[in-house]
Amino acid sequence: MQKQTIQEEAPQKGSEQKETKQFIRMTQTPIPKLVIQLGIPTTISMLVTSVYNMADTFFVGKYGTSASGAIGVVFGLMAIIQAFGFMYGQGAGSVSSRALGSKDVEKASCYSSTGFFAALFTGVIILILGLIFINPLMRLLGSTDTILPYARTYAVFILLAAPFMCASCVLNNVLRFEGQALFAMIGLASGGLLNIFGDWLLMSRFHMGVMGAGISTAVSQSISFFILLTMFLRGKTSAKLSLHNVTRSFQDLLLICKTGFPSLVRQGLTSVSTMLLNDCAGVYGDPAVAAMSIVNRICFFTFATALGIGQGFQPVCAFNYGAGKYDRVKKAFFFTLAVGEVFLGTVALIGLQFTEPLVAIFQDDPEVIEIGVVALAAQFAGQIFQPLAVCANMMFQSVGKTGIATLLSMLRSGLFFVPVLLLLSALFQLAGVQYAQAIADVLTSVVALPFVIRFLRVLKQKEAEAAVKPESV
Repeated sequence: MQKQTIQEEAPQKGSEQKETKQFIRMTQTPIPKLVIQLGIPTTISMLVTSVYNMADTFFVGKYGTSASGAIGVVFGLMAIIQAFGFMYGQGAGSVSSRALGSKDVEKASCYSSTGFFAALFTGVIILILGLIFINPLMRLLGSTDTILPYARTYAVFILLAAPFMCASCVLNNVLRFEGQALFAMIGLASGGLLNIFGDWLLMSRFHMGVMGAGISTAVSQSISFFILLTMFLRGKTSAKLSLHNVTRSFQDLLLICKTGFPSLVRQGLTSVSTMLLNDCAGVYGDPAVAAMSIVNRICFFTFATALGIGQGFQPVCAFNYGAGKYDRVKKAFFFTLAVGEVFLGTVALIGLQFTEPLVAIFQDDPEVIEIGVVALAAQFAGQIFQPLAVCANMMFQSVGKTGIATLLSMLRSGLFFVPVLLLLSALFQLAGVQYAQAIADVLTSVVALPFVIRFLRVLKQKEAEAAVKPESV
């Protein structure tokens, strides 16, 4: 009996040692080193994801302008799926990380499991409803008559993979917020590389067209899901996934959704803005839709690096805020902001010199290139203003300030972008469509600044209070 007790205690002690080691790492490692350590794997994941999105654009572009436009239309559908995935993922990851910061592993497992199974169920609902209403859905997302056949073919396979895509967002975010960004990178990068190979094989060798791109994306997303899931099944994480750990309290699910709501708003509005952008561009024909789709893919690729470093900041922020290390939260914010500004500023200056060849890589239609060059130059310039708004949004969401985070999420793709796009397209026609996103980026950063200043003052006050507490005991 005593021997059995010792055997039962051994794994438990090993688990506690692993969690203690992770706690020390997250709260004592120098901020620049920690953010970079967590940010580099995430950046690689983001870049690979962006590359395989661009691979779809590249290979599909060989089938004509209308086929290129279909990628932009279905991007809106993917944004809807990711909106729910990121809501559950960012919500579960953030509250789980704060629970781990306060050394409550059981609660962290509860949040992670609840978020995972909620995302899987939501993905199934999207799959069913999407297939039933696929034609009106593609129309709603901005498809023209000539783009519709391509968009519908591609969308069917995206919908079939919806449960895996949605749940993968949770697995990825929980891993990141635990400080296990390397494991998240392995899962996402593997899927991305498989998709690139699949596009080449099915479209260049088997000549399956848009259907090949859809099959490749669905298969690669599903494989990526199972790779990420094995990280949990093999005990690589502190939080555990199981139906047994799913909460019985509606308040826990509500907290996850509330914390992740800014991500739902951000991704949801991305879908709405993509739909509206396609509608406004569609007035000027398929070349305009294709051009804006190409520009958005290129800009997301450059932005992915800064976003990856920012996502390395999130677990540092959430974990240390939960542990009461407020000075580390501030240091991490300023470091991430500086890295983002330097990188995106440099990329923008270089990219402005090569706008035409960048667009021409994906489509050789002269009209597409002419429209895309102007839009790409405007968005490169606007990217200089993005790091402040993105870092602010990530910080507020990570520490549970969901109201402010939701507001900031709504600005870039909604509260600013939609009226700016409608107003400028009415006043300046196609030029308004090309410049709308850059102007929305500038306005979003201007609004984010006072919120950041005020919160940093609050952190300074909390830090002072925390320093006084031991003396008063």
